[in-house]
Amino acid sequence: MPKLSLVVPAYKVQAYLAECLDSILEQDFPDFEVIAVDDCSPDASGAILDEYAERDPRIHVIHLTENVGLGRARNAGMEKATGEYLLFLDSDDTLTEGALRAIAGRLEAAGDPEILVYDYARSYWDGRILPNQRAALLRPDGPESFPLSERPELLDLLQIVWNKAYRRDFVLRMGLSFPPGYYEDAPWTFCSMISAEHIALLDRVCVMYRQRREGGNILKTVSRKHFDVFDQYGRIFDFLDAHPELDQWRGPLFRKMTDHYLTVLTKPGRLPQNARAEFFRRASADYRARLPKGFARPGGNLGHKYAMLERGSYLTMASALGAVKLRQAVRRRARTTLNQSKRNAMGVFYQSQLKLPLDENLALFSAYWSRSVSCNPAAIDAELARLAPQVRRVWAVQADAVDRVPAGHEFVRVGSREYWSVLARAKYLVNNVNFADSVVKREGQIHLQTHHGTPLKTMGLDQRKYPASTSMSFDKLLERCDRWDYSLSSNRFSTTVWERVYPCSYVSLETGYPRNDILVNATAEDVRRARASLELADGTRAFLYMPTHREYQAGFTPSLDLVRLADELGPDVTLMVRGHYFYGNSSHVEELRRSGRIVDVSGHPRVEELYLAADALITDYSSAMFDYAVLDRPVIIYASDWDIYSAVRGTYFNLMEEPPGAVATSQAELIRLLESGEYDGPEAARYRDRFRRRYCEFDDGRAAERVVRRVFLGEEDMLPLVPFADRHHAPTPPQALEPLERA
Repeated sequence: MPKLSLVVPAYKVQAYLAECLDSILEQDFPDFEVIAVDDCSPDASGAILDEYAERDPRIHVIHLTENVGLGRARNAGMEKATGEYLLFLDSDDTLTEGALRAIAGRLEAAGDPEILVYDYARSYWDGRILPNQRAALLRPDGPESFPLSERPELLDLLQIVWNKAYRRDFVLRMGLSFPPGYYEDAPWTFCSMISAEHIALLDRVCVMYRQRREGGNILKTVSRKHFDVFDQYGRIFDFLDAHPELDQWRGPLFRKMTDHYLTVLTKPGRLPQNARAEFFRRASADYRARLPKGFARPGGNLGHKYAMLERGSYLTMASALGAVKLRQAVRRRARTTLNQSKRNAMGVFYQSQLKLPLDENLALFSAYWSRSVSCNPAAIDAELARLAPQVRRVWAVQADAVDRVPAGHEFVRVGSREYWSVLARAKYLVNNVNFADSVVKREGQIHLQTHHGTPLKTMGLDQRKYPASTSMSFDKLLERCDRWDYSLSSNRFSTTVWERVYPCSYVSLETGYPRNDILVNATAEDVRRARASLELADGTRAFLYMPTHREYQAGFTPSLDLVRLADELGPDVTLMVRGHYFYGNSSHVEELRRSGRIVDVSGHPRVEELYLAADALITDYSSAMFDYAVLDRPVIIYASDWDIYSAVRGTYFNLMEEPPGAVATSQAELIRLLESGEYDGPEAARYRDRFRRRYCEFDDGRAAERVVRRVFLGEEDMLPLVPFADRHHAPTPPQALEPLERA
């Protein structure tokens, strides 16, 4: 029997679940088990639980066949628990370092109480950590353990289950279980606390209570489900009726009930407007039915609300709430005026266009800050033309890039009247970065965020931990992300990252990256055409070198001597270089350029064609590795400054331990790998296979079609993924050239 059983229910928490489980498994107290309950979650939560269970035998996973809600999911976990004590942890929260050892130590010191109450802190998305406002109630004062009657003020703690450890035999003896519905913690918490003869306290923060910016909190949900609070307090008073020895708690629990009803009634964003009168009537009926004899109402404004409930004076209550709403409306109008003045700065013309109807058959595309027609938006554009030719497709392009727009693509110059008109009236806005802060998200518009890579380096809110890498305003960033309706992903890893670092109310579409469809579907002729456009001779090996940008460097310092590399590898090798730097003007470099031994492809409009043409990729930390891996061709990581990059920029995994192929940390080692052929050997292939299965998970060649059918055509059921073992990819250059050689 383990000392502690932690019950962790999971539902739509894939972005936070790994952090929760890591906080448990990294504890320095080993005597525990985890009962993880997949509440029929529609995302990858269940798969994440299974992956952790495979790695650690202390994790036991239950997969429910239907979604039953938080309370009943906890019940399912309790049935499988074997520990001496039960702990509950919500799957988006985390334990603090050393929490379990502190809990176990306090339980022993207090003589194994029935309940141990410990502290928590609120952890906000913007980095703030706020302590529990009633933490002073947990300070040790008196005996090691006690009944609630000696510390009745503990009822004023937040009525939550996850800041307590419960002795399992006490839970079984009292027949405690969680009811269905909202506010399921109330019956459990109140009934257990008033029943326990021995309660102990731990004045230590053991749980970080995540305050999610979007979702995950019923208190921010407008719904009739808030009526569940009546059933929950009905259960509490039924419990009191069944236990007359606890009758002393009727008065305190009546006040908790009334305060809770008033909170639901008066807080904005909970009850639908047309349900308020009904809620008040039910609250008033409960008040009169359960009013204890001799109960004294509190004083002040709260006492007036009690009196209105007792008299059933909804009109009086509504008038009082109306006065509050009036004050809120005044503040909103002030904000609207301010926002209007800001919008006026965008131009009267844009404002006039925003008043016109949306064009249901107009889509505006942009990529890389409107610098090119490329990436995922370009692939979606092409598929949209095939499946929905009635949709007019327009590209936003910077003035200095219009000469690079491919023939046949309609475009508007950023900042022009045509641009503001299309931006205001297009039904669909597609981008692989964010549109400018000045863009207004209209009701009915659909913003599709395609992203432009799988993240190795930290992104979004995670960049706050690495201030050397960015100077962005995170508040402004999230305001831009609030406009998203859909966010694309090419693997579950990316989905969980995006949902955590961009905590907004979009829908994640696990479609694969549309730009990678060509890497799956390209033919031998496509490969030959790509190589011919780069003037690559049939017998040459072409290595594509794509180093990443380092934001923390004022300028780029090349870490690879390309001239020496070209000389060492010999005349049968061509280096295609795509990067953010200038690599010299010596006569030797010019000779290598003229001979085709070094080809600058930094300005090539379609990186996917470079991938098709290359025999192998050499990169450091660029997201190119994830896309190129779709081809199942060799990837060589040249990581001469990994320790610096990972420390300063921050990364999501250790590339040295999970590479897509061979790794070199010096130029000499890189040359050895390339000359020996080890970069394309069996060990490199094993690394590549593992990498592809994780990071090329959804790239099966039909991503663009999935996106168009879901976003533009409104089809709810997405095309099924082609099983990984059945997928194809473009032929390698030698394979593409074989038919010509045989001919």
